Amino acid sequence: MELKQQLKLTQQLVMTPQLQQAIKLLQLSRLELSDLIAQEINENPVLDETLVPDAEVKDDGGQITEPVREEEKGPPPDDFDWRDYVDRSVTPSGGSYFDAEEREDYTPAITGKTTFADHLLWQLHLHSLSDQERDIGEYIVGNLDKDGYLLLSPEEIAVDLGVELQAVEDVRRKIIRFDPVGVASRTLAECLLAQADLLPCDSTLVKEILSTCMKELERKKYPVIARNLKIPLKDVLAACDIIANMEPRPGRAFNDTDTQYVTPDIYVYKIDGEYVVMLNEDGQPKLRINSFYKNILAGNTVSSEKTKEYIQDKLRSAVWLIKSVYHRQSTIVSVMKSIIKFQRDFFDYGTGNLKPLVLREVADDIGMHESNVSRITTNKYVLTPHGIFELKYFFNSGLLSDDGDSIASESVKNMMRDLVQNEDSRKPYSDQEIVKVLKTKGVNIARRTVTKYREMLGVLSSSKRKKHI
Repeated sequence: MELKQQLKLTQQLVMTPQLQQAIKLLQLSRLELSDLIAQEINENPVLDETLVPDAEVKDDGGQITEPVREEEKGPPPDDFDWRDYVDRSVTPSGGSYFDAEEREDYTPAITGKTTFADHLLWQLHLHSLSDQERDIGEYIVGNLDKDGYLLLSPEEIAVDLGVELQAVEDVRRKIIRFDPVGVASRTLAECLLAQADLLPCDSTLVKEILSTCMKELERKKYPVIARNLKIPLKDVLAACDIIANMEPRPGRAFNDTDTQYVTPDIYVYKIDGEYVVMLNEDGQPKLRINSFYKNILAGNTVSSEKTKEYIQDKLRSAVWLIKSVYHRQSTIVSVMKSIIKFQRDFFDYGTGNLKPLVLREVADDIGMHESNVSRITTNKYVLTPHGIFELKYFFNSGLLSDDGDSIASESVKNMMRDLVQNEDSRKPYSDQEIVKVLKTKGVNIARRTVTKYREMLGVLSSSKRKKHI
C-alpha cells in the first residue's frame, strides 16, 4: 500500500444554493411564496417591496443592474399636515384618530370558539355535585374522543381515581344526558338508546331494535328484523327512519374546522373564442433593489472592503430571487397554456371531455423537464369556466373506448358519479351493473376497476346505498 496523488477529470452536476432556491420556488403555493418573500425582505436589506409594476432585472456583462424606475418621493415638508393625512387615510369608525385620546380606554372583547370539552364542563359545573363526583366528571370529559365516546372503561376510571365503580357509572349516566345527548357512551347502541329515551313519541320499538337487532340494522336487513321481532315490515321501516335521524357521533358538531378557501394562482378566460391566461398577483409583493445600497456601490463611498463585499453578496442574492420569482410566474403561464392546448375539449364542454394526459407531453411541448412540470403543478389552482381545479387534475391515465380512442379516467369517474346520483335508491347499481352501463357508453372497464374508482369517489356499496323507505 502507498499514498499518492492522482488527477482525474470528471463531470458532475452541482446544485448551487441559487439553483436550489429556484427549484424550491417552483413548487411553492401562493401563500408559501408570500411568506418566503416576506422573510427574504426582512433578512436582506438590499431587497425592497414596491408597488411599481412591470419590473425587469437584467444582467449585463456580469454586472448586476436594476431597471429604470420612478424614484421614491422625498420626505414631506416640515409643515405637512399629518392630522389631515391620517384623518383622510385611515379614519377609524366613530371619529378621528386623534379623538381616540379623548375617549375612554377600553379593551375589545374577543370571543373564542367554545370547545367540546368546555361545553361539557360548563354543564357539569351547573349541577350540584360533590367534589368526588366533579373530579370523576372532569376525568370522563378529559377522556372523550372527538366523536364524544369514552375511551376508557368505567373500571379503568375507578382504578385511576381510586373510587367505587358505581360512583363512576352514576356520573357517566348524568353526562350521557348532557347536550349533545349520548356523549360519554361506550358503544353506538348505548349512544342511540340515550337519544331514544328523550323521543317525544313512543320509542318502545326503537329501543327494542337498538337493543336486540343492531347487527341487522347496520346491514339494513329490515325483513330479518321484522321476522325476528314478529312485527310488520312497515313498523320496522318507520322505526328505522327515526333511528336514521339520530346522531351517531355526538361530538361531530364541535369538530367543524374553519373553511379553507382556495385562491387560484391562474385565471383562464375565454375572449373572442380564445382562452387567455392571467396570473393572480393580488397580494403578491413587487420586489425591487433598494436604491440606497445601489447608490453606495455606484459611488464607491464604502471604505471597508468587507462592507462592500457584504452589500454585493446581498445584491446578488436579491437579484437572483427576483429572477427566480419571474421564472416561476412565466413557467406557470407556459404550463397552463400547454394544458389548454391538450385539454381544449374540457375548457369548451366540461369535465366529461377530459382527455388522458401525462407530464411528459406538456414537458416536451414547452421544452422543459417533466420533473419541473410536476413541481410547478403542485399546490397550484386555476379558475376555469367550469370551476376551480388543481393543475394536477388535468393529468390522468386513460382507458380505451370501443372506437379506439382514449378516455380519461377522471371522465369515467364523473360518469360513475352521475350514475349513482341518478339511480333508483330502492335498487342501486351494483359494480357489475355499472360495468354494463358504461359498456353501453363505449367504455370497457373491469369490475375491480369500478370498485376502485367507487372507493376513490367515497361511494358506498350498493347494499349500503339501498333505501327501503
